[in-house]
Amino acid sequence: MKELDWANLPFGYMKTDYNVRIYYRNEQWGELEVCSEETIPMHMAATCLHYGQEAFEGLKAFRGKDGKVRVFRLEENAARLQSTCRGILMPELSTERFKEAILKVVKLNERFIPPYESGASLYIRPLLIGTGAQVGVHPAQEYLFVVFVTPVGPYFKGGFSTNPYVIIREFDRAAPLGTGIYKVGGNYAASLRANKKAHDLGYACEFYLDAKEKKYIDECGAANFFGIKDNTYITPKSTSILPSITNKSLMQLAEDMGMKVERRPVPEEELLTFEEAGACGTAAVISPIERIDDVENGKSYVISKDGKPGPVCTKLYNKLRAIQYGDEPDTHGWVTIVE
Repeated sequence: MKELDWANLPFGYMKTDYNVRIYYRNEQWGELEVCSEETIPMHMAATCLHYGQEAFEGLKAFRGKDGKVRVFRLEENAARLQSTCRGILMPELSTERFKEAILKVVKLNERFIPPYESGASLYIRPLLIGTGAQVGVHPAQEYLFVVFVTPVGPYFKGGFSTNPYVIIREFDRAAPLGTGIYKVGGNYAASLRANKKAHDLGYACEFYLDAKEKKYIDECGAANFFGIKDNTYITPKSTSILPSITNKSLMQLAEDMGMKVERRPVPEEELLTFEEAGACGTAAVISPIERIDDVENGKSYVISKDGKPGPVCTKLYNKLRAIQYGDEPDTHGWVTIVE
């Protein structure tokens, strides 16, 4: 394999050597299979194609200064996938089997793990789909769990720098009692038009208010929102947003730093009061927010006055990355070392 330009990797798909698969048949999960094929043979009436029985996760592996490879918060991703399975009536894969698959696929593709501090990482994508044929709206009898990996660069081109967002009211990503709390493909399909509109207007991403009243902050595109003021880390509480594992980690780190943490409804007008704000998720870690424009009402909530990431966002970002790479002690047991 020719040497990859690790420092200039895009955030996109690249073929690696192997993926791993586990089939669910006759009401049980089978053995782990290693595969080098990039395609999945599938029945044309599979429930994932017609009725949205599809769930996925996103996590990352990092190569440390010590040469060791670390996977971040593997058990949390397993638990979130299990929650999604309960939400859309798919069989749950145990945390043990999930872990077995992740560690195996990372080990098999070790040559694709970017070097320490190249700014790149190995993105891990677990996928669970209904493969059994149904024409009526019913859960499938058969499923496939597959995990592939791909080396990725930063999600936003500028890496850790501020970005502008725009409030989009004409589209909702998810309904308050719908599938927003689950990591299913349909939520992302529902965000495509809003995301395109934001990009066409020159913004990094769209910004959603709650679907019911359009009064409260929901999410920043496919990421969770947090705001900082008065030594407090504030993040929205809502029944339509995905529980971000990165956000959960940042809340803990904020507490460790002596900050208060509040998870509560955040009204739109409160945006005026934040000293710093960010969008957070596995892909970007933290994307600090420069401003949030409300084009419809001719308003602009400027959060970063100098256009640079604020001190708290920077500290949280550096702390989380240091744990992921093994530069700082993993006091919360978040990291799994790939042996």
